[in-house]
Amino acid sequence: MHYGKVSKAVFIDRPNRFIAHVEIDGHENTVHVKNTGRCRELLIPGAEVWLAGSDNPARRTAYDLIAVRKSNGLLVNIDSQAPNAVAREWLDAQGFDLIRPEFQYGRSRLDFMMERGDERFLMEVKGCTLERDGIGYFPDAPTQRGAKHLRELAKAEGYHAVLLFVIQMDGITEVRGNRDTDPAFCQALEEAKEAGVKVIFLPCHVEPDGLSFAANEKTPRL
Repeated sequence: MHYGKVSKAVFIDRPNRFIAHVEIDGHENTVHVKNTGRCRELLIPGAEVWLAGSDNPARRTAYDLIAVRKSNGLLVNIDSQAPNAVAREWLDAQGFDLIRPEFQYGRSRLDFMMERGDERFLMEVKGCTLERDGIGYFPDAPTQRGAKHLRELAKAEGYHAVLLFVIQMDGITEVRGNRDTDPAFCQALEEAKEAGVKVIFLPCHVEPDGLSFAANEKTPRL
């Protein structure tokens, strides 16, 4: 997936979850942050960031903050909507007869339901932006909703249940539960695995103007 009108800026601060102040060509601007997670190790003063411009004149902010250069040089896409777009591109390449997004199951709305022949699949997508020593971790902030989705997957009957981690940075191939931040999610993750939920890691390539899954012989399949 790709963005239009991408601009480079310098991060100043983040007064709340939804907005940040950045410097563009020497001028301070307020921009929308497309991620409500903490991103504390990413959004630090002086960091290089990339913005996607908007053509909507009714918006309060003219830009979305979509990517940041981490202090170790790693370029990270932080757009929380990007993982589902990339997941859909990945699914489209796998020969499913039906792909239905936003599928209501139990008390949750799961990201995808797929059919291929007589097989049915339920899939929840999580984007990983947190990296430590070459390993991805999720979540970077507590998520009761994420644990709820895992419990729904764990008890799904008549479906292959799948949790897909879309890794929003290059070179990372594994995601682990971030127990220090959200032990409840990590417990739900372990219980889901024991119940037969398949966990898949989708490595990706990041550019300032886009995020794409790494299409090669090692790309996971369903």
